[in-house]
Amino acid sequence: MFHINEFKKLSGVSVRTFRYYDKIGLLKPVSKTEGGHRLYSYTELKKLQQIQFLKTIGFQLSEIKMMLESEEWDWSNSLMKQLSYVISEQDRLSKIETSLRELINGIAIDGEEFRIKKIMDLYNNQDSKEVLKNNRDTLNFKNTEALEKLPKMGSSDPDSLEWIALVGQLKKHMHLGYSNTRIQNIIKRMEVKKGEDFNDEDAFLDKLWDIRKSPEESEKYNLYPMDQEILNFMEKAYIYYLGHKS
Repeated sequence: MFHINEFKKLSGVSVRTFRYYDKIGLLKPVSKTEGGHRLYSYTELKKLQQIQFLKTIGFQLSEIKMMLESEEWDWSNSLMKQLSYVISEQDRLSKIETSLRELINGIAIDGEEFRIKKIMDLYNNQDSKEVLKNNRDTLNFKNTEALEKLPKMGSSDPDSLEWIALVGQLKKHMHLGYSNTRIQNIIKRMEVKKGEDFNDEDAFLDKLWDIRKSPEESEKYNLYPMDQEILNFMEKAYIYYLGHKS
């Protein structure tokens, strides 16, 4: 027999939890001492391990109680239902993860001017990649690889993060003027990266830039909303870069 404090050390479960399990009839002690302390055996320890395992895979205590008490319980059906629940939770958490990444990356671009409304607008709309794919002919891109390489606000891939960081740096240093060396170095890296990621997709990029410069078109294609000020500044800096490239 194990005194409740010994049982606690052996199982890693708190005394408070044992008392609650006793109260709801989930795990009752074998007996009690004269002083009223609960006593448990190896049988209860085995049952506790089953309870903890079922809790780990997501079952509620009320379900666990029925599962362990019933000799005719349909374990296969219960496990299939729990699997479906876990899969749906994965999908829900994945969407939350994407939203959090969009928030973080949005702040990287917009800084203190960032507004959560931008992410809420994107969250309620269709995936931008799907919208662009549905307009393949209009956008003149040759293959879907170009879409996969577009920066995604909810992504953690290095390429997307570099594009986001470059735009964020550009906005941060706008006050220096588009001809400033620091700004031109950012534009130079953008130009190099454009060649690395979108070789032979000039027609697609030109069309995409036209869409990006129009707030209405950007919204139509579900692109992350960017201030016209930064877009105009980027265009001027790029034109200056091309005119002074040695």
